[in-house]
Amino acid sequence: MPSIDQTIALISPTLMKNQDGFWVGKGTEPVSYPEEFHGDYAAIEASSYWFAHRNRCINSLVERFPPTGPILDIGGGNGIVSLALQQNGFDAIVLEPGPQGAAAARMRGLPVINATVASAAISDNSVAAMGLFDVLEHIADEPGVLADLHRALIPGGWIYMSVPAFGWLWSNEDQLAGHMRRYTTRSAAGALRVAGFEVVHTSFMFAPLVLPLFLLRAIPSLFGRLKGLGRSVSDDHHLPDNVVGRMLAKMLESERLRLMTGATMPFGTSVVAVARKPMLHV
Repeated sequence: MPSIDQTIALISPTLMKNQDGFWVGKGTEPVSYPEEFHGDYAAIEASSYWFAHRNRCINSLVERFPPTGPILDIGGGNGIVSLALQQNGFDAIVLEPGPQGAAAARMRGLPVINATVASAAISDNSVAAMGLFDVLEHIADEPGVLADLHRALIPGGWIYMSVPAFGWLWSNEDQLAGHMRRYTTRSAAGALRVAGFEVVHTSFMFAPLVLPLFLLRAIPSLFGRLKGLGRSVSDDHHLPDNVVGRMLAKMLESERLRLMTGATMPFGTSVVAVARKPMLHV
């Protein structure tokens, strides 16, 4: 089994390791994600119920559809998903274009490529598995990027993906975060299939949050209120210490257990999908 450094060198021979321990590509490209958000979320990720639930659900999917090598966590930010995967026994490599996010991921002891998909110049058929966790909604050229990822995956390689759900949940928070769209299970699966992937699983996630998100974000945004009811980012990532918070926690745990069995949720504020690049037939 190649080392992580050897794996990165195979993924892209053009990458160079700098004095800070990052692998870097040639050139840079603009990305639709506010750089300051990396710092904001670094302070709350470890204690956020939202990130914890997403990580547990992602790990459940990866366990059901295990990769044959390291997972390239594209747009991996501060490395919160890669760290959870690593702690669950899966190797992961963060591919993050933002310098602040890349530095935070490196501080967590993760291997980091500080580049975009394009500037990393990933070789064809070189990546065993990819994660695309709340990233695709930031990308203008969705078909082009998915086609590039399909090209880079090995035949039989997995892609694990999460995206925000339902256009009618759109709010000013989406605009501030640099989102370009929200998805349904059908539209997410359709985008993957157009790129050549075989979709094996889709589901909604965060079902208990649909009504709160609609009432506290979508409706206030519709009437021109920038921040809903004035809640902070930290507020949104901590359940209230009351009967409502405890009820939501139990509902999220029930959802996680359901997703672990391969069952699906009929609605939610996020979509999760698993797809693979078809095997070559000779």
